Amino acid sequence: MTSKQRSYLKGLAMTMDPIFQIGKSSVTPELTAAVEEALEARELIKLTVLKNCLDDGRSIAEVLAERTRSEVVQVIGKKIVLYRPAKDEAKRKIVLPKESKRTAQ
Repeated sequence: MTSKQRSYLKGLAMTMDPIFQIGKSSVTPELTAAVEEALEARELIKLTVLKNCLDDGRSIAEVLAERTRSEVVQVIGKKIVLYRPAKDEAKRKIVLPKESKRTAQ
């Protein structure tokens, strides 16, 4: 993912509300399955790590991204944003900006 694409996704995520809260049980198989479903439906999701969770937000984001085959867009404090395009191209809602190709002159 390019920095331009990541920046675009960060802009989209700014107005989103978190749809999951991660508590003291941290990353469970149930949470992973729920995140998987949400990514397929929405492509871009935001999660909140609660204060009673002992794990670091960055490590939780990396584990979830690995298990759901998604990408970590950003981790700011206790907020995590994940992105994964829908498997069916017809269902994709988010169109990422293309890589810009600069021509040398």
